[in-house]
Order: sequence, then structure tokens, then C-alpha cells
Amino acid sequence: MTSTYHADFAWRGGESVVANVRIEVANGVIVSVTDGVAQQPGDEHIAGVVMPGLVNAHSHAFHRALRGRTHGVGGDFWSWRESMYDIANALTPENYAELSAMVYAEMALAGITGVGEFHYVHHDRDGASYSDPNEMGLAVVQAAHQAGIRLALLDVAYLHAGLDQPEPLPEQRRFADKNIESWLDRVDRLGEGGKGWTVGLAPHSVRAVHPAELDEVVGARYGRVVHLHVSEQPGENLSCLAATGKTPTAVLAEVGLLGLFATAVHATHLTRDDIELLGTSKTTVCMCPTTERDLADGIGPASALVRAGALLALGSDSHAAIDLFEEARAVEYNERLIAARRGLHRPGDLLAAATSGGGHSLGWVDHDGRSGILPGMPADFIAISLDSVRLASFSPDCGAAHIVYAAAPADVRDVWVGGSRIVENFRHTKIEDVTGGLRNAIAKVVSI
Repeated sequence: MTSTYHADFAWRGGESVVANVRIEVANGVIVSVTDGVAQQPGDEHIAGVVMPGLVNAHSHAFHRALRGRTHGVGGDFWSWRESMYDIANALTPENYAELSAMVYAEMALAGITGVGEFHYVHHDRDGASYSDPNEMGLAVVQAAHQAGIRLALLDVAYLHAGLDQPEPLPEQRRFADKNIESWLDRVDRLGEGGKGWTVGLAPHSVRAVHPAELDEVVGARYGRVVHLHVSEQPGENLSCLAATGKTPTAVLAEVGLLGLFATAVHATHLTRDDIELLGTSKTTVCMCPTTERDLADGIGPASALVRAGALLALGSDSHAAIDLFEEARAVEYNERLIAARRGLHRPGDLLAAATSGGGHSLGWVDHDGRSGILPGMPADFIAISLDSVRLASFSPDCGAAHIVYAAAPADVRDVWVGGSRIVENFRHTKIEDVTGGLRNAIAKVVSI
């Protein structure tokens, strides 16, 4: 089936947007894009700016239930984690599927067409496997299908409480497989995924999957992407240095888990050598600024990583906010506070991180340096309305900057995934009441 669209403007990469763009879609793929042409009979007119769908490369869907409940208290990541455990241990396959579906629908309304779910709640509350060992993971797949967005199920290995703690903590029993082999066997049962979803490997971190076990992941990768938390907190680095004499990044380099297939999530507290290793290997770094600032984790060296050759993707992680425009602008704004200068990242590059960077990180698109609305790409795109006060001063010449620094999820009017519209005129087409559904789903896992 072929559909044609005529957009007032389209972001085609770089710093500006192009006027009067005609887009042809067939079988869920963009087959042609023509700039500067008039609308033709049969074209669907799209007002505003069309751009690729946003790709959220790092999500923990159930963390959404914590929004507003943990932000006003003190402490740090490690104390926040106790509240997260409470939610994790309230999950069932049924309420997990319901909550995830509503979170993914919220993402869709925010212009997110694909998500990498860093999924680690695998087992029942006592740590025993469900009759289907992947029942919880398949609940997430069901949720993404219900919300209409693409999913990379990044199945997490969580084997130890720390480098000096061989056994997981009691509150981590739901996360932990017996050993690296049983985890790999369980993930292999998922195959390559299915329609609208893929599978990736996610050794949680060097503290939760030790170096000898990480070495086994390399031989069992079989073309799958690999995502890991890396150097999110200084304490993680100190324990790794004490146990191995190396930083987490150096451990990953030694075992062969850096490269175009790999994504280091957070990468906040890095040495110069770490930055060089990530850059020369072309590893993707997924930053999640709204979570990193909420948890007081710190500000990652994004500009130094990019200069070294690393690739950049973005995630909303704990969903303190679901707003990839904010994640993109925060990469720049946060670093300005440290560098005391502006313009560390070009707006077009930040938009690329929020779109094609995430797509590459999840294994959906090749890294070829291209971004924007392009032939051969999946027909996952969004329409940004220019009718709000936020974008009243919009100028095509600096369109990327207007989108990055002024747009909000409320400006996303329409969303297509694989050529099918899942958001139309600011409303989800598959889920009638996202707000009510989200409220009800959260009530089932927390005390309101």
C-alpha cells in the first residue's frame, strides 16, 4: 500500500528545515522524498514540521510509578533505589503489561515511536521462574504492541549485588537468573523478536555481571546489540577499581564489549582514558539527563565523548519526565554549567541523537551519519504543530534549534509508526484515555 504526504516543512538533517516536502510511503517504509514541490492530488497535507520519530534508547517502564513520589525527598541514587525495589516487587505480569502499555502510550503522545526497554524484572516475587520464563518480558512486548510503538526488549542479566557480593540481595531475587548460562538460555528462547519488536542483550553493569561472565556474553552475542549501565555513580567506579584494578569502561574494552554494537548507558563519571576507549571504538553513549539530574548522579562529558568519536543516543530512563526534547536540550544546557560557554553541541546533532542515534543504538538502523526524513528509513515520523506559543517565532533557517530548545511533547500533533498513524490531532488512536489508564495502572502498584 502506498501513501503520499505533503508537509509544510520537514527536518532533513542539519540546522534548517526544508519547505514543501512530499513524502511517499510504501509497506511501512519511506520510498521517496522530494523537496520544494507543490502538493499533488491525493497527498495528505501535514501542517507544521515533519521529522523522524523520537527514539527512547533507555527505559525502565515501571519506574514511571515513582514520578512525584521520590523527587521531593533527600538522599541519592542508592536511597532512591529502595523505593524502586518496592515498586518492582509489586509487579505481576498483568499489572506490568497494563502499566507499560500506558507508559508507552504516554511516549507516543510525546513523539516517541520506538523504545529500548532495559527489562530486568524477570521472575516471581520469590525468585522462581514463571511457567514461561519470559512471561514478564512478553508482557512488555504486549504493552508496546497495544501502544503501537516499536520495542527493543533489552533483556537484563543481573547476577550479583556487587563485585564483592556474589549473591543478589533478597530484594533483587526477581531480577536474577541462576548464572550467565541460564540467562543466555532464557534470552535465546525469545529468538530474534517478532513484528514490531527485537531482542538485545543487557548485562546490567560490571557490578552485577562480573568480568569473566561478560567475556561469555561476547561469544553469545550472535549479532545482537549490547547495552550496559556504565559509571553511573562514583561508587561504582571505586568498587570496580578495588576489585579489578580497572574502570568499568576498561573492563568492557578488555573483554571486547565496546564497539558499534554496544551502548554504554549514562557514562557519567569517566576518565580521559575511558573517553578515548569509548570514542575510538565508536561505542554509543546513551545519556538520560532528566534522570541523571533527578538522582544527583552528575553531568556526563558528552562533548568530549563526541569529539573522541563516540555516538550519542538519549533515553528517559526512570521517566522523571517523558520528553526527549528536554533530554536533548539538557545535554547542551548541563554542560554549559560546567564549561561556562555555549554551543557545545549543534542543535541538528542533538536532534540526530534523539532520532537516528537511538535507532542505531537499538540495532534498527545502520550508522551512516545520516539523519532526518530519508528514503529507505522506516515510516516512523511525527508532525510538530507550530501553533503553540512555544513555537510562535519559528524560523525555517534555524528550525532544528527551535525544535530542540522550544518544542515540548504538547506540540506533537500526529505520530506514524510503520506508516500507521497512532496519534492523530493530539489523541492516541489505539488507547482512548491514556491519562485515566495511566492513573489506574499506577494505582495498582503503589498506594495512592
